[in-house]
Amino acid sequence: MEDKAALLNQLRIDRTETPGPGSARIWIVVAALVVIGAATGVWFWVRSSEIPVRLAEPQPVADAGAASAGSILDASGYVVARRQATVASKITGKMVELDIEEGDRVEEGQVIARLDDSNVRAALAATHAQLEFARAGLAETEVNLANARRDFDRQTSLIKGHFVSEAALDNSKTSMDALTAQLATQRSNIEVAERNVEVADRNLADTIVRAPFTGIVTVKAAQPGEIVSPLSAGGGFTRTGIGTIVDMDSLEIQVDVNENFINRVEPAQKVTAKLNAYPDWQIPGHVIAVIPTADRSKGTVTVRIALDQKDPRILPEMGVRVSFLASSASDGNAKPVPGLSLPPEAVQVSGSVGVVYVLHDSTVERRAVKLGASSSNQVTVLSGLRSGERIAIGDFARLKDGVRIRIEN
Repeated sequence: MEDKAALLNQLRIDRTETPGPGSARIWIVVAALVVIGAATGVWFWVRSSEIPVRLAEPQPVADAGAASAGSILDASGYVVARRQATVASKITGKMVELDIEEGDRVEEGQVIARLDDSNVRAALAATHAQLEFARAGLAETEVNLANARRDFDRQTSLIKGHFVSEAALDNSKTSMDALTAQLATQRSNIEVAERNVEVADRNLADTIVRAPFTGIVTVKAAQPGEIVSPLSAGGGFTRTGIGTIVDMDSLEIQVDVNENFINRVEPAQKVTAKLNAYPDWQIPGHVIAVIPTADRSKGTVTVRIALDQKDPRILPEMGVRVSFLASSASDGNAKPVPGLSLPPEAVQVSGSVGVVYVLHDSTVERRAVKLGASSSNQVTVLSGLRSGERIAIGDFARLKDGVRIRIEN
């Protein structure tokens, strides 16, 4: 029994022993690692919850009045091009090369098509040969005329000594006069041959079709291998046009205004236009002229309107709605309406109002603003925003009022 008790006492743990210095260090390291891991996890969690944004600062604009002015008349119309052309060849021929496609931009004088010039080159060579033949005939006549003049001079000197008859002198003079007339005729023939060469050169140049002005190709009307002609022929199998080119800088708006309200429209009056394709985009413009005639069947008067803002989104034949502004807004002495401009990606646009997210330290505030005129590179804010405030640009699906953000360059 005593032996068993001794063995059990040996297996008992002595709680009174103090741990060594090595064990304490291990626990300190473990605790530090736990704290560092927890801090790292919190940092990554906070970092992942922040929304990355860029910043934009509103820029003042001198006059945002076009959007704030009241409309006194609305009318519908279309975008039209004042300068467009269906390009055709000046001569009839088979087209062998076409260098345009719809949507291509062409410069004035650029080659857009070529016709088969084999027959024209043959005709040009024939006219050159005729010219050389006429010049050779002229040289021969000049030699004969010089000989006839010497013979006439000799006959004149001999007639004084009565060595030749009057008839011989007359025949010599007749030959000289005939060669003189022939020389004049051949000189005229050379001039005619030179004109024929010019015509043949012009016909050769006409086999090359060039763009009449700088613009955009909107219609491609022919293909290589087809016969093209300036006149309709061949039972509809001959193309009269190669393509249509539109000068996009000449785009304007034409609207039909009811004749009962035409007294509200005047030249140079300010307007705002909205394309049916982009109803939230306000385009500033002004009245060019009121066409001085009315349409009896519709009871309307056509008004031409200039676009004060050029943009590639504006295309010919687009439908447009025009608002004519009050005369006070179009008065050149009217006080400019102040406003602030922002890049389009900084504003959620919904008609004439929008939403922006204003930066406050590390969070953003959702704010509604009133919008004015807009373009492809800026949106005008009329109210709801102060100069100096910074606007967040980011994913609108994630941006909310009070959300934390992270500024990125």
